[in-house]
Amino acid sequence: MKFTKRTLPKNLPLLLKERVSQCPNVYLQASKDKDGVFQYYTYQNFYESVIAFAHALRSIGVKRGDNIALMSDNRREWFITDYAILCLGAADVPRGCDSMGTEMRFITSYADCAFGFFENERQLCKILEKKEEVPLLKTVILFDKMSAENENRAKDAGLSLYYFDDLLENGRKIVSENPDEKKKEIEDEMEKTNPDDVATMIFTSGTTGTPKGVMLTHNNYISQLSVIHDFINCKEGDWWMTILPVWHVFERLIQYVAVHMKCGLAYSKPAAPILLPDMAAIRPQWICGVPRLWEALASGVNRAMKKTGGLTLRLFNFFIKTGSAYALMRDYVFGNLPQIKVKKRCRLLDSIIGFIPWILLWPLHKLGDVLVFKKIRSKFGGRISIAISGGGALQKDVDNFYRAIGLNLLEGYGMSETAPVVSFRDYRHPRPGVVGVVFPTFELRIVEEEHGVIKSMNHIGPGKQGLIVVRSPQVMKGYYKRPDLTEKVLDKDGWLNTGDLGIMTHDNEIKITGRAKDTIVLLDGENIEPSVIEGALLASDFIESVMVVGQDKKYLGALIVPSKDALLSYAAENGIASDDYESLLKEEKIHSLFEKIIGEIITSANGFRLCEKIYKFTLIPKPFEAGVELSAKLEMMRYKIAEIYKNEINSLFE
Repeated sequence: MKFTKRTLPKNLPLLLKERVSQCPNVYLQASKDKDGVFQYYTYQNFYESVIAFAHALRSIGVKRGDNIALMSDNRREWFITDYAILCLGAADVPRGCDSMGTEMRFITSYADCAFGFFENERQLCKILEKKEEVPLLKTVILFDKMSAENENRAKDAGLSLYYFDDLLENGRKIVSENPDEKKKEIEDEMEKTNPDDVATMIFTSGTTGTPKGVMLTHNNYISQLSVIHDFINCKEGDWWMTILPVWHVFERLIQYVAVHMKCGLAYSKPAAPILLPDMAAIRPQWICGVPRLWEALASGVNRAMKKTGGLTLRLFNFFIKTGSAYALMRDYVFGNLPQIKVKKRCRLLDSIIGFIPWILLWPLHKLGDVLVFKKIRSKFGGRISIAISGGGALQKDVDNFYRAIGLNLLEGYGMSETAPVVSFRDYRHPRPGVVGVVFPTFELRIVEEEHGVIKSMNHIGPGKQGLIVVRSPQVMKGYYKRPDLTEKVLDKDGWLNTGDLGIMTHDNEIKITGRAKDTIVLLDGENIEPSVIEGALLASDFIESVMVVGQDKKYLGALIVPSKDALLSYAAENGIASDDYESLLKEEKIHSLFEKIIGEIITSANGFRLCEKIYKFTLIPKPFEAGVELSAKLEMMRYKIAEIYKNEINSLFE
């Protein structure tokens, strides 16, 4: 794959300014009004709002170098606010409305935010619950109006309160005094922002884990935008349906991709009853989603077909199977099978093997497209041929479903610390099972490791599993106020230890095989630090050992080794009889005991998020042993435990 790098302005606001001069009348935003009707805003409309809002923020004291809390879900006002903050040389600290109060207060305080944006009164009330935990916060701005009662609460807490619409109107009045001069004032401020200045700070864990505020610079984003056109072939005027939490690093990038490529952003929600009608109205060409969204949409189609039943269901199942087989044979013919093994595939032999079946399946595939697949794709607005999955591993059966119906679902790999994209599937040669071609902005090596510790920085070559390390202008500036944590993952030569295990293919693509570090990424993209949950559970007298699991799953599960003596005493005191210890662990009353223990410990009151809840667990009768499940230091060897208890873990997610 050949790459071309484009020369772009040195920071994000200047990129916006350039695009506005090139396509002022192209639509940038589509947002529903109070009646649920989409209203459209051009690049020129948007830019004027950004300039006015930047003036409004300056008038209340926002200045270069400030960190501004931005606690809101994705919406039109969010993007105006983001750019206005960046225009002034400040940085935003985003989080979504699903954040717990403890998490929101911690992030706002830890990031030294004196100003904070909140979507509505519910979010601000999370701050007001314990305002003393956020002593630096003095000024708050809300997107939506709040009750008089809560306005008074905010004032009593010593907060200056503003509303977005009022500030925007005030900014427009400031600009109207001398439009050209006022516009130039903000544009002159844009010029002062250097590529290495921080644009945003994204926290990768909540208050129950080690605080890690990932500092991402303007250059982190500009670097990948300079090559993104080789991976995403969108055109001027295309629409992106935006549904992911915008504080997630992946969706944040897509906002800037839309501006860079002169496209529009249409705001919706990742719930089918809302999303599908919105897609019918906008008819987008592009959409990004986490694996769970793609799984939910595919499951919805399957449920609808099963409900219909009869001949329709039989035809649907037949054509899905045919479509999957056709896609596989097409991969053989056109060289789209990944070359993962040490020995290279013979592409010519692949083409010979796949050619006859591909030709024979083609008529059935076309018939299925007319009778079934086009109708499914029409639910997405009818214009999407390529979609993007990010924020976690795409399950094989889900990937196969979309391949069968003719939707090219591209998968990528990255992390917050790389802003985020490290690799991305080539839309011309989308190879299943890999997470795409390494971005040309990256140096990437697969190196030897042992339990996540690097043994050598030498690249071990294609077909061999190792630890993924990267070096790039996309790599973060560091963790805010935590040089100690930064040094653990980023060495003096600029190499970032991703903590992920993978294999380099012969096509310069990456296959992710596991994680050397402990962080769990759920199917919806949430990052979980299992050690914190485990530490809390170990406080119980009934739990000797526990390992939280759930990588690429919908929820968390746990393997629990009970404290045998404590449990036997409990059984005797409560008259729970059993033939032996293993049978005791299967008793309903014992299961209820551990369910109660977990429920009392993993709560929002204790600072845990909803995604950190343990939904299923299994009780292990044999204690973890040194040399088997435990290291010489008596630390859990997670990869070995996962191997030994593979069946038990699988049962948690059936």
